[in-house]
Amino acid sequence: MEFGILGPVQVYDESTGRGVVPPGAKQRALLGALVVKAGQVVPVERLVDELWDEHPPANAANALQAHVARLRRLLPPPAPGGPPHEWLVTRPLGYALRPGRIDTDARRFHRMVAEGRALAGADPGLAADALRAAMALWRGPALEGGGRGAICAAEASLLEESRLVALEALYDACLRADRCDGITGELEELTTAHPLRERFYDLLMAALHRCGRRAEAIGVYDRARRRLLRDLGVEPGPILRERVEAVLDHREPGPGPWPSGRATTAFPAAATAAFPAAAAAGAAAAAGSRAGPDGEAAEPGEVGEAGEAGEAGEVGALREEVVRLNSRLEQLSRDQRELLGRLEQLSARRTALR
Repeated sequence: MEFGILGPVQVYDESTGRGVVPPGAKQRALLGALVVKAGQVVPVERLVDELWDEHPPANAANALQAHVARLRRLLPPPAPGGPPHEWLVTRPLGYALRPGRIDTDARRFHRMVAEGRALAGADPGLAADALRAAMALWRGPALEGGGRGAICAAEASLLEESRLVALEALYDACLRADRCDGITGELEELTTAHPLRERFYDLLMAALHRCGRRAEAIGVYDRARRRLLRDLGVEPGPILRERVEAVLDHREPGPGPWPSGRATTAFPAAATAAFPAAAAAGAAAAAGSRAGPDGEAAEPGEVGEAGEAGEAGEVGALREEVVRLNSRLEQLSRDQRELLGRLEQLSARRTALR
């Protein structure tokens, strides 16, 4: 048996080969919250909030008890010949799900992702296969149909972020294994679904570049830049700018999706003429405080009027701040991926010790 939360909340019964989905929204929310907090006593008050939010019934404790009773009847009995086991137990302060040796698909997902990451350095092809197998565990949005109470909503957000980070690791491994042809369509869909996530744009540009589709890679950069400017008012971060520079310079990407070579954002003259939008974006970001009030580079002594000089200095300072913020966002994104990787490793280790 397995508890499933990577999609609609369900209990997968191996004896029948089918998933049992609680029929009512309240029971799905109850099961989802208990699976998320498996092994812990969840107080009655928290479960009431989870099921009814700010509008609980007058007899909320009794109503909750009735839903618990219905949920108990849905849970399959222990395997024949196995020890007796009560899945859902009542405690003085609330209720607890006792999974015993039963796994959840979320734990299995974290374990498989950790295994795939561990293989990435030595065998990226095998790592990509392992990560695809992990992604196949998803049946839809996490805890779908389980309500939007605090417990389920918080866990759903964490699981969704873990899914996106695992996808980044998957396409990273695919690129390292020279499987660029089969992933461009998938990455196009991801950039559409997550238009502010720069990492997916970077991976798509790397894949297109390796497939010899330079013009399309530049188009992806321009699309990302327009979206970031429209929605956030910022230019693309340094990693995405370095990627487009690698494409414009005809530099072959390194073994992974991150570009190799110099880190400057200056664009060659020929590339500037061929791709003015992308070149202007990189030049503006690189120019920083050298930009004048009209957005053009200002040579020393060019601005004679005190007012114009002050305005140019203000514009330059603002652009420098945008560049610093972009760098900070990139660093935070890397830190987040590292922390999620450590979380997956700890989850896999904890599961192995059970």
